[in-house]
Amino acid sequence: MNLFAYTRPASVAEAVAAGQAPGAAYLAAGTNLLDLMKGGVMTPTHLVDVTRLPGLDRIDVLEDGGVRIGALVRNADLAHDARFAKTYPAVAEALLAGASAQLRNAATTAGNLMQRTRCQYFYDPASPCNKRAPGAGCAAVGGATRLHAVLGWSEHCIATHPSDFCVPLAALDAVVEIASGAGTRAVALTDFYPLPGDAPERETVLAPGELITGVRLPPEAAGFQAHARYLKVRDRTSYAFAVVSAAAALRLDGDRIGEARLALGGVALKPWRAREAESVLAGRAPDRAAFREAAEAALAGASPSGEANAFKIELARRIVVRALTLAAAGTPARVPALPASPFAPSPAGAAHG
Repeated sequence: MNLFAYTRPASVAEAVAAGQAPGAAYLAAGTNLLDLMKGGVMTPTHLVDVTRLPGLDRIDVLEDGGVRIGALVRNADLAHDARFAKTYPAVAEALLAGASAQLRNAATTAGNLMQRTRCQYFYDPASPCNKRAPGAGCAAVGGATRLHAVLGWSEHCIATHPSDFCVPLAALDAVVEIASGAGTRAVALTDFYPLPGDAPERETVLAPGELITGVRLPPEAAGFQAHARYLKVRDRTSYAFAVVSAAAALRLDGDRIGEARLALGGVALKPWRAREAESVLAGRAPDRAAFREAAEAALAGASPSGEANAFKIELARRIVVRALTLAAAGTPARVPALPASPFAPSPAGAAHG
């Protein structure tokens, strides 16, 4: 690991000022950053420790009925907060499907948003990667592509975004709060991650020194709590990133779908909001025919980025149907014993509320 300077600011303003230094990186739990530093993938010259910043470790219900999740709220604390989990069950299920209990006890809200792709070529400094070195090329193209993107990819990058947490956040119109030297701004999470295009090194809309201070869910997100699920298919039942995942949320008006929300994970370099599928479902009966049509719409623009990942397109269609079916059946009173797993048919384990 390279030598680096270390600063622990006492306020957001101090953190932003320190973060503007060339080579600076923000440090919270470090569950991703420290691994990347040890492997020589990231070599910051200045770590800005934000773990002691006041007021960023709270879950606050807002006056308009929404909720604000501070940037330093731990994943485990958020998932096990009874009020939050009851109101946003798909988010809690996604959190509990990620990593291990030990990592969830450390990992933070903002850190989860900022984690880097798990593409094996990105993690290998000996392989060309446009994310690490713009213009170097993408070793994944023509390489081992089984877990790579089928939506929104380009010839310059075919990696995927690894977060579980961000998938239901995208479905529920989450907004990211950002602090900078010029003040504060808010960006929809669906706009926070640009697609790779010809500049995959640009992973978020953050300018140098900008700091995530929180994530907000609007009051409308609570209207889906009775019919919301997160489903994740992975190579191992636990401690593995998604091959494909889906967050599905429905608001039922009698025997019809009043409104639908759907987002996919593991298929693109950002959580993929399937708005075309949502439009298909509006006003329809919540049945398998409607869900299959929605799945086709969600993957209409998909194409394999390599010979090994064409299967992900059909897998994603099936996961969409399964997630919507589970959501239509109703949110279970308790999180399944294997959160987000298709092998968890009966609800048991940690309580939603």
